[in-house]
Amino acid sequence: MNDDPRVVYADIIDHPRHCSAARPHMSLYDRAAQFSAYDALAGYYDMIAEEARTTDSELLLDENERELLDRKLSLLAGALDAGLHPLVRFTVFVPDPYKDGGSYRSVTDAVKALDAVGRRIVLERRRSGTGVNETLDVERITAIEGELFER
Repeated sequence: MNDDPRVVYADIIDHPRHCSAARPHMSLYDRAAQFSAYDALAGYYDMIAEEARTTDSELLLDENERELLDRKLSLLAGALDAGLHPLVRFTVFVPDPYKDGGSYRSVTDAVKALDAVGRRIVLERRRSGTGVNETLDVERITAIEGELFER
């Protein structure tokens, strides 16, 4: 048995390379892309990071704390009726869109209006790029602080 490739492939070695008339020649970049590494774990590490992310549970306010917040909201409504736009710091629970629980965030801004029917507070701050003022759900507020309430 002869191991010389010229002898083994003698019947085809001198034939011209076939070029298809129906299909265009593939670029070297496209040929290389066919054999590039396949990422079988695409998205897996993002999923692990999401599963490891922790959320806070929402604290339920007792009757006294809820009554104190209602008094502060009444003071705020009176100030808005008088034409004032006081600077107030709210602590708000924000539910997580992907899992149970959420997080608490602190928002400090001047109050523009109080929507008693919708139970929302409209702030002066605008949502980025939308031109719409940011609003807070009164039911998600856990604390209200500011000069207006220190008296």
